[in-house]
Order: sequence, then C-alpha cells, then structure tokens
Amino acid sequence: MLSVSVIIPTLNEAENLPVLLRHLTSINDGSLREIIVVDAHSSDNTVHVAREFGATVLVAECCGRAAQMNQGATFATGEVLQFIHADTRPPHSNFADIRETIAAGNPIGCFTYRFDSNNPLLRINGWFTRLDRLWCRGGDQAIFIKRDFFHQLGGYKQHWKIMEEYDLLIRARRIAPFHIVRKDGIVSARKYQGRNYLKVQLANLIVFNMFRRGYSQEKLVRTYRRLLG
Repeated sequence: MLSVSVIIPTLNEAENLPVLLRHLTSINDGSLREIIVVDAHSSDNTVHVAREFGATVLVAECCGRAAQMNQGATFATGEVLQFIHADTRPPHSNFADIRETIAAGNPIGCFTYRFDSNNPLLRINGWFTRLDRLWCRGGDQAIFIKRDFFHQLGGYKQHWKIMEEYDLLIRARRIAPFHIVRKDGIVSARKYQGRNYLKVQLANLIVFNMFRRGYSQEKLVRTYRRLLG
C-alpha cells in the first residue's frame, strides 16, 4: 500500500492541532506512515500536544513555513508527502483519494474545501476551489505530492514567507499533470474573524497579482500585513 507522510508546519497551534491529529488517526486506513510536526519555536503547548499524539516533532531550523515544510520533507520516509495546515482537516477518504490520484498518473494534487462557517460569502469561496485555476489554489487544500517528484522540483523556495504553494504548483504543472480531488476538507475561517470579508479578499487579490508580477517576498509580506491590518 502506498505510504503517506503528513507534514504539519506549526506556530502556536496547541488549540487546533489536537483536532487535526485525532482526525488523521481516525481516518488512517493503513497508508499513514508518519505525522511530522515542524514547529517554529511555539510559545504555547504545541510541541507537547504533538508528542502526546505520537507525532514526530522537529524544531524548525529556519524561519518561514516553506522552510518548515522542506525540513519535514527531508525527514519523511513516505512515498507521498502531504502538507496540511494545523487548522485544516482533509476529507475522510483522504488516503484512498491520494492512492487513486497517484495510481492514475498524477504525481501531485489537492482537495477542495469548505470553511467551518455558515457565512454564505465563505461558502462561495469554498465553491471556487473546484476550479482549475491558480488563483483558486492555496496551502489550505492539503496538497500532496510524490516524494521523489517534490525533491526533483527542489521543494519549496526555502526562504519564502508567502505564496510558496503557488510557486511550487507553477513549477510542478510545467512538467506533470495536477489533479484536484473534488471532496471537501474543512478549513478554519479564523482569518476572517474580526475582519471585513471584502478587506480580506482585496488583500488576497492584490498580493496574488503582485506575486504574478514578480514582486519581492519582502514587498509581498509587508503589503499583506498592511492590508489586513
């Protein structure tokens, strides 16, 4: 059976992490080789929680989520790598869907998602993740990729702080098919809590277009933080 290493980059995720780890354990059908939590020096109980649930914990050697995920990928032994944010839960058929996608000749893929909110505007956001467009993608979609293909691509850009998933997908799709599994994972709506929906959407749109135009990582990060306030 195809083996999967789940890699979770964390920073102060003690509240969300238990939900994800319980979920992964409950849906494991034998494919889950290991869960690797790469922690960026959390000040809460994230590390303790991860170890309590049997995850392998790595302390981040470099700042930034891209570097955390690369570190986890280097340590991983599964044939497939899956990158999951701590506030995300993949669908119950996660591992079977990964095996089916890989068997069909797709070395990389992701899932659609919906938010853990009844806000109709966020339901619209979730619906768009079924479209095969770059602007509809993102790290919340539990991206999975064959380990050898990930290393062939050179992994994530090590020092990137933002838009790292988009860059990886662009490079991957130049040379291999990409598959969207149209089964919804659950994503936290916390980014929208206490913020105006249109303000968040505008920030996403502006930074995405800046990324496409080649702006520096420093400029992208500063702009995104300023727009979100």
